[in-house]
Amino acid sequence: MPHEEDEPRRRKENDIWDYFKEIDEMFDRIFESLEKGEFEGPFFYGLSWSIDENGKPVIREFGNVSPSFKGVRRSEAIKPFYDVMVDPSTNRVTVIVELPGADKEKIDVEATENSVHVSAEGMNRKYQVDIPLEVEVNPDTAKATFVNGILQLTFEPKTPISEKGKKIRVE
Repeated sequence: MPHEEDEPRRRKENDIWDYFKEIDEMFDRIFESLEKGEFEGPFFYGLSWSIDENGKPVIREFGNVSPSFKGVRRSEAIKPFYDVMVDPSTNRVTVIVELPGADKEKIDVEATENSVHVSAEGMNRKYQVDIPLEVEVNPDTAKATFVNGILQLTFEPKTPISEKGKKIRVE
């Protein structure tokens, strides 16, 4: 089950700049800790920014550090970058997870109707992420491939995905 911190952050346009200020302050703390010798790398941090169906920004963080902490902490596991695509034309839900350097034999994937948990190891790195799904899927239909550090999972949704909305009669 996804942790609250794994949910994408939905933000109002006016607080995006506050978010970027938090990230800038986090990096200031990291560099101060590096200068004092309190923090040993490597550290990874990134974010993806998209717009949801309501026009609000959605920010997802990945890496092994987070701007939400006070002080500098590095997680042993890296939260990898991922993307979830819902395709009504093929009636498929596809999850892409970037796992550079992971060993195929050391990838563990568990899926429920609402989420996917991925953990992997390789090249002195550990990855772990809980991915919330926008559409309920049938985990028994899952197919997984791993090529060049990219894990691709495909699922059939529990109910067909429709591009069109349902016509509602107004009384």
